[in-house]
Amino acid sequence: MYPEPTRRAPAERAVEVHQPTPIPPATVVHPAPAVPAQPGHLPAVASVVLPDGRAVTGYAIDPARPEPVTHKPAVSRTAVNVALGGIGFLAVCGGLILLTSFIAALTAFITQLITLAAVIFGGWIAVQVLGPSGKGGTTVNIRKATFKRNHFQG
Repeated sequence: MYPEPTRRAPAERAVEVHQPTPIPPATVVHPAPAVPAQPGHLPAVASVVLPDGRAVTGYAIDPARPEPVTHKPAVSRTAVNVALGGIGFLAVCGGLILLTSFIAALTAFITQLITLAAVIFGGWIAVQVLGPSGKGGTTVNIRKATFKRNHFQG
């Protein structure tokens, strides 16, 4: 694909000379002569006498006007940022105080629920232990039996 390189001395190397291609000149279009436009009003001509006695006459040039100064805020941006940071910090601290109060109230509520469950469950256990001994009543066919103190005679 590529020719094999051949080693030659520097003087023997072939030199290619590239000649620039001339570009034909473009067609010159002569624009119509510009007609000077007269200003709507003529500026005043000023003459200045220099210290050596020469007089210089010319049109007065309006002095360059500086750009208007942007209105500075009454309070600096740094002070505003510090104040906002302080307000945010106070809001977080207030939120943390409310959070701790909420956690304390939630803990008290859960403790009361556990106590209530213990009282109810303890009462149920006491009824089971201290209740009448023996088995409870027996379900029978009412038409064939006579009841007496949870026992039937049949």
